[in-house]
Amino acid sequence: MSAAPKPPAAPPPPPGARRPPATLHIRFRTAAGEPVDARQYEQLLGLLAQFTPVVQALPPDAALADVRGALRYFGRDAAGIAALIRLRALAWHGVSCTIGVGANPQLARIAAQDAPPGGIRAVPADPRAAAAFLDRRPAAALHGVGPATARTLSAYGLDSVGRIAAAPPATLQRILGAKAGRAVSDRARGIDPTPVTPNAAARSIAAEHRFAHDELDPDRRRRALLSLADELGARLRTSGQAARALTLTVRYADRSTTTRTRRLAAPTAHGPALTEAAYALHTALALQRARVRALALRAEDLCPAEHAARQLSFDPADDRAHRVEAATDRARARFGPGAARPAAALGPVAVPGPDLPGHPRP
Repeated sequence: MSAAPKPPAAPPPPPGARRPPATLHIRFRTAAGEPVDARQYEQLLGLLAQFTPVVQALPPDAALADVRGALRYFGRDAAGIAALIRLRALAWHGVSCTIGVGANPQLARIAAQDAPPGGIRAVPADPRAAAAFLDRRPAAALHGVGPATARTLSAYGLDSVGRIAAAPPATLQRILGAKAGRAVSDRARGIDPTPVTPNAAARSIAAEHRFAHDELDPDRRRRALLSLADELGARLRTSGQAARALTLTVRYADRSTTTRTRRLAAPTAHGPALTEAAYALHTALALQRARVRALALRAEDLCPAEHAARQLSFDPADDRAHRVEAATDRARARFGPGAARPAAALGPVAVPGPDLPGHPRP
C-alpha cells in the first residue's frame, strides 16, 4: 500500500514582502499634558497587558508593546489596536496616549515623536516608505546616536539619516568603529533588530526634571541631576531597595532623546554614589551646545537593600555622609519629602560682601 502523497509546500514569500508593523511606542500624559504619576503608570501598563504580554516598561512615562500576536485576535491592524488603546486609556484613566507604530522599536519611537500630542503615527512596512520617512531627519534621530556621534558624522557631511543610509557601511565603520558603524548603517536604513523585552515597572524607579526653558548651562543640568539622584536614593531607602544600574535620559528641544546606562560597582541606595554615576553619564554625553528640555534618571535592576553591602572605609567623610543621609531620611519621614534637600541643588547662593550695608569690613 503506497503512502499518500504529501501536499505541496507553500511557496516562499516574494522578496519584497514584509510583515505588517506591530511594534507600538506609547507615551502617556494626563489630560492637562502633565506626566503621569507612578500609580497611573502601573495601571496603564496593566491596560497594555490586556492586549499583549510583550510589554516593555520605559519609565517614567512610556512603554513599548509588540502586538503581533494580537492582530488576529482583535481583527485589527496595529494602528487599529493603537486607536483602541488610546480610547481605553482616555475613558478609563483620563490619560492621553501619543502612539507610534512601526516594524521595529526605532521606527515606532521616531513615529511617536513625529505624532501630534494624543495622536497616532504609523510607518508603513514598505521599505521605500520607511526610507522616505527617515530620509530628512537629523542623524541624532537614530537610536544610539547622541550629540557627540552626530557631530562626528556631520563633520563628514553625514548630517541626515538619508545621507547616512547612502554612505557605504565601510565608511561608517572607519568613522565610528566597526560595531557602532554597522549599527548606525542598519538603523539609517530602518533596520533595528532590538526586541521588545517584557519587564516590570517595579524593577526600576524613575524621576524626571523638566526645565522651564531649554537649558544650555551644564551647571544647572548638574544641579538637576543632583536633585534627581537624591530623590531616587531616598525612595530606594524608603522601599528597602538598592540599584545595580543607573540610566540617564536626555530630552532635547526637538523632542529627540538620548539614553545611556551605567552599571554600578555594587548595589547601592547611597545618594552620593548615585550622584557620581549620574554626573559620569552626563559628562560622557559631551552636551556642549545641546538645548536640553528635560532630564530623567532611572534606578534599574533593583534588589533588596540587604544585598547592598557597604564597603568599610577609614574616611571619616564617608561615615559622616551616611550619618547625614540617615538624619535626612528621618526628617523627611516626619515632615515630608521636601523637608530636606542637597544645598548644592539650590544653586549658588549670593553671600553679602563686606562692602554691603550691615556687613562692615573686619
